[in-house]
Amino acid sequence: MGTSPGRAVPTPIFGASDRLRGTIVGVVITLIAVATRLWDLTHPTDGGTPVFDEKHYVPQGWQVLTGGDWIEDNPGYGLVVHPPVGKWMLAVGEWMFGYGPMGWRVMSAVSGIVIVLAVYLTVRRLARSTLVGALAGVFAICDGVLFVQSRMGMLDIFQALFVVLAFAAIIADRDQMRARMHRVWSQGRIDDTPFGPRLGFRWYRFTAGVMLGLACGTKWSGLYFVVFFTLLSLGFDVAARRAYHVKRPWVGVLRRDLIPSGVSLALMPIAIYLASFATWFASETSVYRYVVGSEVGTGGTFAWVPAAFRSLWYYESGILEFHAGLTNSAGNHHPWESKPWTWPMSLRPMLYAIDYGPDQCGGGDCVRAQMLIGTPALWWLAFPMIAWAIWRIVSRRDWRYAAVLVGYAAAIVPWFGDLDRQMYFFYATVMAPFLVMGLALCCGDVLAWGARSRRSDRKTIAVLSVAVFAALVIANFVWLWPILTGAPISNVEWGRQMWLPSWS
Repeated sequence: MGTSPGRAVPTPIFGASDRLRGTIVGVVITLIAVATRLWDLTHPTDGGTPVFDEKHYVPQGWQVLTGGDWIEDNPGYGLVVHPPVGKWMLAVGEWMFGYGPMGWRVMSAVSGIVIVLAVYLTVRRLARSTLVGALAGVFAICDGVLFVQSRMGMLDIFQALFVVLAFAAIIADRDQMRARMHRVWSQGRIDDTPFGPRLGFRWYRFTAGVMLGLACGTKWSGLYFVVFFTLLSLGFDVAARRAYHVKRPWVGVLRRDLIPSGVSLALMPIAIYLASFATWFASETSVYRYVVGSEVGTGGTFAWVPAAFRSLWYYESGILEFHAGLTNSAGNHHPWESKPWTWPMSLRPMLYAIDYGPDQCGGGDCVRAQMLIGTPALWWLAFPMIAWAIWRIVSRRDWRYAAVLVGYAAAIVPWFGDLDRQMYFFYATVMAPFLVMGLALCCGDVLAWGARSRRSDRKTIAVLSVAVFAALVIANFVWLWPILTGAPISNVEWGRQMWLPSWS
């Protein structure tokens, strides 16, 4: 801790200090992510066509690319039920590689690679350790959910990308603001005002707002992260002002940080979301673009709202009505649907593609299947990780776990609000990065426990425990590889892959 007469402040250490080694490790982890995400990316397919929900989003991306206005202008062409950003991402890949499996999936693979790198860098900053960051990167590489979604032409991996980048920016903003606060304290100016200093423009927080806007522009559930991350950022601000002995930290945050945070993390996402519909506003043929005067009246309470925005509201309310109607009580059921209480341990995964027959593996009876399933060595430790995180928060005020749990909670807690709704395990894609972050921090605690001890045997136990766990995660990922990639396996091997009755 840094000190001044009668008062202590945090030591100004932000992130790991071994920059060269950190860069080398980051490059190696990224290259491994590239190899795994791009390997045989064009398989599986459904007879050369997309599989599972790719059948919705891949054609929509192609329509966005070829329609002339970068919009979906025909609701009969597919289910126009999500904002356009994810479809733009798919369209970029299709523009580069054409309407084929590589075009459908390459941007998902790129997003998955960036997520691995971002997880490594974020945990390296959280733990102030390249080793712990590397463990997080390895866990992200070996997680079945992140792996499979990185190889599918769907939207969830794009939302996960933007959420992880927003989280990384908020963590970086925390460090940067504490560095500014420490400079003010070192100069003896911390008591110039009872509210603490103004911290200037915060580029990382601004970046987080942009990323959250893109997350909302991919799927509406990005709104949950807007709320949770805004509160997280404000919590960091209160903690920083208290740590540097600002006389009125809460009032200081209200006066100095609340409005700028609201603009960056709440209003900015709204602006980005609306901006994602710029081509819809500009086109003369956009679906529902000119409903005011026909489906929507010109008078009423909201007559003062511009017709374009009223038309957009009509469009979006139709999407909301569609989603609201996807309930079990309305008779909507799917053999692979699941509820959020099954997600933390990946108890009900999803079957994306399956094919049987002797032609799949050299004439013998075999199966070629692809499943979205969380690596059990990681996902089955979700509840122990959460319990340990809560204990660390309560007993040690460990902000790192608090931050990770905020992201994890934003990905799952809101879904408990409407359990009648039809849900699927791929909604849990955004949980996966925070799960691996939390587990890596737990490994870091084990290593720190060993390092603090004067007993060499305890140090050895700590290192071996973490090494064995990492090896188990890698081995589990390798074992699952055939059903994560759709590789041909025998019926006997297929049965061995189904560890739980709920997996089949």
